Amino acid sequence: MKVGVIIPAAGQGRRMGRDMNKQYLLLNGRPILAHTLSLFFSSGKKFDQITVVVRPQEKEYCYQNVIQKYFPGKPIKLVSGGETRRESVYAGLKSFSPEIDYVIIHDGARPLMPYPVLERVLKGIVEYDAVTTGVRVKDTIKFINGGGFVSNTPDRGKLIAVQTPQAFRYDIIKKAHEEISSDIQVTDDAFLVEKLGYPVKVIKGSYDNIKVTTPVDLIIAEAILKTGD
Repeated sequence: MKVGVIIPAAGQGRRMGRDMNKQYLLLNGRPILAHTLSLFFSSGKKFDQITVVVRPQEKEYCYQNVIQKYFPGKPIKLVSGGETRRESVYAGLKSFSPEIDYVIIHDGARPLMPYPVLERVLKGIVEYDAVTTGVRVKDTIKFINGGGFVSNTPDRGKLIAVQTPQAFRYDIIKKAHEEISSDIQVTDDAFLVEKLGYPVKVIKGSYDNIKVTTPVDLIIAEAILKTGD
């Protein structure tokens, strides 16, 4: 089977409170995005295409400071993203050749995905056609009404915190992006596939697989890296 990878890295990272896009901040001396890409190149698995989606004005910076510096000669395609995550992922999907069978989508700001998670995703996608990773929520979740009062408390045992990687049969995820209304607010790709009527299997993720979006996350990521050394 032929597998493509999309790394969305076109976000602005406002919550990080820095002028620089969060994916280029240094984590243990290397850009976060470089760590994320290394997960795939060091996995021992064959990926037929890896596409990194960045903001148009950052393409040259990404090429010089991440791709050329850490992955010279590697088959990485850089494409320009859009205003939203959905637009950026779709730009990545359009960059693939028709021979691609499955697509893995993994946030550029998740540099600590353990290899067993990737293994489970690769096995799951063949069996289920659409998978997402996730972990059980640790905190109690409350629904609130418009006035800010609690309206309901869902059963925590039925809730997960969704992560990436998410993976899909290529034709399914491309169809979902093309056919589901652009007016619908989307925060993950599994939601689009759900709206198309396909079941999405949840694959066990990892609490170490954090998304680095705030300064505190960066400190936590450094600690996780040191623990793994």
